[in-house]
Amino acid sequence: MSRIGDWMHESAHDVRVAAESDVVVVGGGPAGQAAALAAARNGASVTLLERYNHLGGLASGGMVLVLDDMWDSHLQEISVRGICLEMIERMAERGLAEYPKQKDWGSLPESVRRWKRWGTFDFHSKEKPHPICFAAAFDPDAFKRASLEMVTQAGIELRLHSWFSRTLVEDGQVKGVICESKSGREAILGKVVIDATGDLDVAASAGAPHVSGAYIVTTVFRLGGVDTEEAERFEHQEPAAFQAIDREVKHLLGGAWDSWWLKTPLPGVVWCNCPHMAGLDGLKVADLTRAEVQGRATIHKVIEFIRAKLPGFADCYLIDLAPQTGVRQTRLLEGEYVMSKDDVTQRLRFEDSVARGRDYYYPYRSLVPRSVENLLVAGRHYSSTSAAQKISREIPPCMAMGEAAGTAAALALDAGVAVRKVDIAKLQRTLRAQGADPGDQKGPNADVPEIARSFAEAA
Repeated sequence: MSRIGDWMHESAHDVRVAAESDVVVVGGGPAGQAAALAAARNGASVTLLERYNHLGGLASGGMVLVLDDMWDSHLQEISVRGICLEMIERMAERGLAEYPKQKDWGSLPESVRRWKRWGTFDFHSKEKPHPICFAAAFDPDAFKRASLEMVTQAGIELRLHSWFSRTLVEDGQVKGVICESKSGREAILGKVVIDATGDLDVAASAGAPHVSGAYIVTTVFRLGGVDTEEAERFEHQEPAAFQAIDREVKHLLGGAWDSWWLKTPLPGVVWCNCPHMAGLDGLKVADLTRAEVQGRATIHKVIEFIRAKLPGFADCYLIDLAPQTGVRQTRLLEGEYVMSKDDVTQRLRFEDSVARGRDYYYPYRSLVPRSVENLLVAGRHYSSTSAAQKISREIPPCMAMGEAAGTAAALALDAGVAVRKVDIAKLQRTLRAQGADPGDQKGPNADVPEIARSFAEAA
């Protein structure tokens, strides 16, 4: 009789091939859906796999409801464009995304007061209060809806409820993946596979070199019934009383950003990117379970307190907790180039730059595994040190990485070359032609597409 911790032999058995395409993208989060869209729009047939019942990953299912780190504080321009801006535009057309125009960027008191509680500020800045910049607050279901629309319109074969199991590798070349599903184990075959799992599941299974990292874990939640006008009045007109209560709330939370609640496009609904919990491993079932149990207990204590003490929250109620746990860092690729913290903080530009973040750039080599062929990586598990990833892993830059990876996959297939051999100059030109910003230009952008101008200019 086996015991916990022992190993058992699992007999081999046949697996049905459920789909086959040019490009297989594993993970339907922001990076994965951007990769799938870019590959399809550049002529590749694409299968997109997602374990949940929705697309959007930590943006929608994880309810990280501000798209930030997409504004260059030095060049004063929008640095993440392309598919990410398309998403914001679709949500904004439905009144489900809010963002400041260029006239409100900066530290003018009236702009800071208007936009602070939307979370559209440069939280990296040492300036206090943090200056307002381009970022977008959005509704999670709007993100899901826009994602499904775009994927459907692109002709992508979408397979939800498909949980990655292992990578199929022959002679160092990735041939596809095995998924678990309600239909049983299924094989999904592809000429190029893009790992957009966030945890490097595909690349790790394929034997790609990687390291382990860790960061805080969060159970995000939303509250309804909040009088946001009264809450903001209290914050600005009674600062001493507000700060005293705010400190107590943060003590109860045990870990939170400075603005622990932010407004959403839905009236009376706020989102709380907290509580933060340290020392938990996002790859361990026991730790993920602990995060959910501990997080819920903390949240209910906080709700009881703020109903009694915090003006504007007397009638608040819990709407939901994010169905996806807020995991920020687990495995990190050790690819052809490993980005360092200095690369990020010193704004190092690369000849093979294919994506930008706030004030930093991603070389194509950081998306390419060593020793494994037909595989690219896009998302928070890109090739970097743990310290570098913590300050360069936000959702819009991950979407930019995904767009670059999907485009590269299509170009490589069209040229008949391995993805690591793709023509970088052509990739950069293609990305720029389709409205993205690969970060290949020095100085401010001279060619800003109409969609980017519309986000910056006054209405």
